[in-house]
Amino acid sequence: MSDRYARQEILPEVGAEGQARLAAATVLVVGAGGLGCAVLPYLAAAGVGRLIILDHDRVEEPNLHRQPLYRMSDIGELKVHAARAALRAMNPGTAIEAVGERLSSRNAARLVEACDVAVDAADSFAATYLLSDTCQRALKPLVSASVLGLRGYVGAFCGGAPSYRAVFPELPRQAGSCAESGVLGTAVAVMGTLQAHLALALLLKWQPPVAGRLLSVDFRTLHVGGFSFAAAREPAEQPIPFIVPAEVGEADIVIDLRSMSETPVSPFPAALRLEVEALEQAQLQFPSEPRIVLCCRSGVRAWRAARALQSQGHRKLALIAMGE
Repeated sequence: MSDRYARQEILPEVGAEGQARLAAATVLVVGAGGLGCAVLPYLAAAGVGRLIILDHDRVEEPNLHRQPLYRMSDIGELKVHAARAALRAMNPGTAIEAVGERLSSRNAARLVEACDVAVDAADSFAATYLLSDTCQRALKPLVSASVLGLRGYVGAFCGGAPSYRAVFPELPRQAGSCAESGVLGTAVAVMGTLQAHLALALLLKWQPPVAGRLLSVDFRTLHVGGFSFAAAREPAEQPIPFIVPAEVGEADIVIDLRSMSETPVSPFPAALRLEVEALEQAQLQFPSEPRIVLCCRSGVRAWRAARALQSQGHRKLALIAMGE
């Protein structure tokens, strides 16, 4: 028995066989921010053999209160590179693949196919739905979490359990962000370590399985809730995909739902600048043949607009969440 893993190998839920299973496993972690900075060290410390980290962002000073994997000296570095260096120093026995890209339909299938468990630590509607759709097709389990303010949830989806879309078929009408609503570092850390725990439970094949369960925590009141969604049904209709700007074609009609004060210049020169309410009130008509691509910051307004266009008979739709 290795001294490094001795304290967990003596657990009957792990043992030598389980430790060997962890060593042979690959976990994909999408997002190296607050959640990822809690997920990654515990997976590496537990002896997971290979970690694939995907994130396109760079370390900034406002990240540091909830992303303790990074140091002041890392500011300006790609998070995946700084995370790889920190994790290698922690456990050189874990192989780290750093992918400094944004999750998209172009790389999602390849990354998911290479892993045994995917962890959604991006805290982005676009990433969550794209990752869930990909994991559902590949029959790979997905651990997803989200934290905003002093509330959070974590669940194990796909891989034989219902997908994220089965539990959350509709996006909320409004969405906040950490920059707008704030977030406490300890709340993010708790949910991230719970993600790592669920990922380990999936790799170790614990019974009863954790797949199909969701846990919610209110860190202000210390209320813990949860439920089983094992019986949730998948949506019957074809999902509206999230895409990235590079996937927009010349024939697409692009509608930028962000205000001029929010984004004075759209990255899409030919984009129509409209408010979501105009589409919801059916004040405008569009040809049905070209694909209509709707973009906003979080994806929520794009989702609302897409639902309105669906009610008008449009079926060729796609969404873009432009991010902060």
